[in-house]
Amino acid sequence: MVGTPMISHVLPSLAVIRELVARGHRVTYADDPAVADLITGAGAELVSCPSGLPFADNTWPEDAIATMDLFLSDAVRALPRLRATYDQDPADLYLYDIGAYAGRALAESQGRPVLQLSPTFVAWDGYAEEVGAHIRQLPGAAGHWARFAEWLAGCGASTTDVDSFSGRPAHALALIPRAMQPHSDRVDTSTVTYVGPCFDRTTAATEEWIRPAGAEKVLLVSLGSAFTRQPEFYRRCLSAYGNLPGWHVVLQIGKYTDPRELGQVPPNVEVHSWVPQRAILDRADAFVTHAGMGGCCEGLLAGVPMVAVPQAAEQFMNADRLVELGVARRVDTADATADALRAALLDLTGDPEVAHRSARLSAEARAEGGTGRAADLIEEMLG
Repeated sequence: MVGTPMISHVLPSLAVIRELVARGHRVTYADDPAVADLITGAGAELVSCPSGLPFADNTWPEDAIATMDLFLSDAVRALPRLRATYDQDPADLYLYDIGAYAGRALAESQGRPVLQLSPTFVAWDGYAEEVGAHIRQLPGAAGHWARFAEWLAGCGASTTDVDSFSGRPAHALALIPRAMQPHSDRVDTSTVTYVGPCFDRTTAATEEWIRPAGAEKVLLVSLGSAFTRQPEFYRRCLSAYGNLPGWHVVLQIGKYTDPRELGQVPPNVEVHSWVPQRAILDRADAFVTHAGMGGCCEGLLAGVPMVAVPQAAEQFMNADRLVELGVARRVDTADATADALRAALLDLTGDPEVAHRSARLSAEARAEGGTGRAADLIEEMLG
């Protein structure tokens, strides 16, 4: 496996890695040492490949082309390091994260089978015209594409067209419910297979959260792991949901916010820097989320209605998709007053059709097979 060190990209595939190891496969995982504990904890061997991506402090550029340049530069930097290990000890199959271009380049240069593990949605037929054409018009885009093409021409990859290389994997497992895929009817299912969220049964069994006695309904509020420096938003949540009759609230504030910034916390609210999110969602009645793909997947799998408050990147598209599915309300941060947040929650949880749709989508996501099916398909590629 060749990965990228963002937690939201590492976690979705870890259960698959653990399952492959449990089935007797030797798995190496090339990534930044910062995520070594996660990798070795799943039973894989770490191949140290330090990254230049700003994953530690999340200082990502606002400019889309600048962000794309960071991923390309990381691939250029990583490929010689990967070759130093894998040219002497080639893998039978290469797995790679959607952002780890060097993994695909390495596999193609060795003539080995390669499979993308995508933690988010993939390109659809017409994506180049509907999305890519707009990106190509942005300042700096021409230089980025030229640099990417030059790298592909010299790195040994057999796929030298930039759009095909970056957006059209030869084979891919999408680790998301198909319901979260935009234009799913236009995705080439001969190359992309949706297996749904992949979770580790061992970890799930050890994560516990006890629903408080007397709590009629439970609400989880979490902005994930990256965009959590939001004390004002948390204060609004306390105003919206604190002392709300019948509701018990679990508020995750992340490691960047000091609990003292919240002021007085109502008695029906518990505040934590980290929580076992899946364990809580399994017992929750609603979820306020930033609409990162991981949170969306966990919310859908648990069948929990969501108030989506997107913060960055694809989260806005994810939020809109949840609304289209009929299981969420989108409230942008600028509009997230206490009144708006409370109204969205009560509207969602008071609509029986939302509950029916949430239950149906949960059943569909579970039927996609998850970890076991993903490992089966990988073994099929191994022959």
